[in-house]
Amino acid sequence: MSKENFISALQTGYTSKGDYITLGAAMLEGETIAETPINIPLKTLNRHGLIAGATGTGKTKTIQVLSEQLASKGIPVLMMDIKGDFSGIAQPGEEKSFITERHTKLNIPFQPKGFSTELLTLSEQDGVRLRATVSEFGPVLFSRILDLNDTQAGVISVIFKYCDDKKMPLLDLKDIKKVMNYITEEGKDEISESYGKISTATTGTILRKIIELEQQGADIFFGETSFEIDDLMRIDENGKGYINIVRLNDVQDKPKLFSTFMLNLLAEIYNQMPEKGDVEQPELVIFIDEAHLIFNEASKTLLDQIETIIKLIRSKGVGVYFITQNPMDIPKGVLAQLGLKIQHALRAFTANDRQAINQTADNYPTSEFYKTEELLTSLGIGEALVTALNEKGIPTPLAATMMRTPESRMDILSDSEIGSINSKSKLVKKYAEEIDRESAYEILTKKIEEISAEVAEAEEEKQESKEPSTASVIGKSVVKVVTSASFIRGAFSVLMRVLKGK
Repeated sequence: MSKENFISALQTGYTSKGDYITLGAAMLEGETIAETPINIPLKTLNRHGLIAGATGTGKTKTIQVLSEQLASKGIPVLMMDIKGDFSGIAQPGEEKSFITERHTKLNIPFQPKGFSTELLTLSEQDGVRLRATVSEFGPVLFSRILDLNDTQAGVISVIFKYCDDKKMPLLDLKDIKKVMNYITEEGKDEISESYGKISTATTGTILRKIIELEQQGADIFFGETSFEIDDLMRIDENGKGYINIVRLNDVQDKPKLFSTFMLNLLAEIYNQMPEKGDVEQPELVIFIDEAHLIFNEASKTLLDQIETIIKLIRSKGVGVYFITQNPMDIPKGVLAQLGLKIQHALRAFTANDRQAINQTADNYPTSEFYKTEELLTSLGIGEALVTALNEKGIPTPLAATMMRTPESRMDILSDSEIGSINSKSKLVKKYAEEIDRESAYEILTKKIEEISAEVAEAEEEKQESKEPSTASVIGKSVVKVVTSASFIRGAFSVLMRVLKGK
């Protein structure tokens, strides 16, 4: 093994005819070799990817570098920021000595800069509010989120069909809860006649699952105004892509809400974006931090749905990148779809850790230059194993890489800086108003009130027919009295005639 062979192999593997982004330079036996830049073709960045590694090894900075490089090429980014440490990308970084030293080794210039940023939120934090209606999910996706069986999913389909037939919008969770109560009480005869009988036990189970989702904060997410996918695709006045950060640091303990949002987002992007085929660069790249939060809480049905969307969404020009500590956190069906893999160091403290490292090494191409299992535990901070797809879709050689540093701030924004971004945002104003127009809840509440009024009126009429009025009672009494008097006079007259005859 010679240095010349290494340089030749890496240069051949990472040469791109089209446009590309640069992650850093390859390393051999601890030496950074500037002649071997790790260039990733834009053409293959919709083939999805993985950024993995133990805590503190540099994953967040790698995502920051990727986002900066993509935005600089005019590619918008959507970042799921679970830990809340990504917002600094909006401000220029500082040129410190260790940064200058690193970039000198890489032979890559360092230019501090900030990037056009939007701050989005699923909760009541300041920022662009993200919402979606129940109707937008549709019966199939909504059933999968609730992890319903076939019978329960059939009831959800009936509810959606009934509301569609009756022109009753399903906007938020109180709408669908109201419909479920109605079809098993006041409206059960109506539903049974047109759609078949529905078990109260089944609706009770579904309601409990909706309440569980509601308790994780989904009541805030479901509703209007719905977020429009086109607002993620914006380019700023300098031709750079916007970096959209979904601030999720207050929903870490609400994985159901997180997975619900993610699945809806991916489904909406897939459904709304046109087919792009083989594109020169992605239309959008999505980074999902702490990806295990999605997969650990997801049912098999939900996992199948995610896997299907991941397979198909790249044809829409969208790349999805999962960030997690261990690649084994990602289901095998999803892992097989990932073209770019950036693996930071792993730690071997237990037998299970060592087994995970061996399994991780098996997911990377074999290399004549590295012992992958050993390298996985010896990488330094800001170093990573990289393999990607070249422009022909062939995996590139495995490269131990000295990663470049972010040009933006490697720290969070202050409250005043966050306030400044939000105050200038057109999207914050666009989605600030929460609309609660007439929907299934209001329509059925009114209908139930009308039914109750009709029932009360009918009951009153029934009571009146059973209980005669005072006037009629007096009338009957008078008749009885009159009849009795007439009888006495008649009997007296007969008696007198009999006596005279004698």
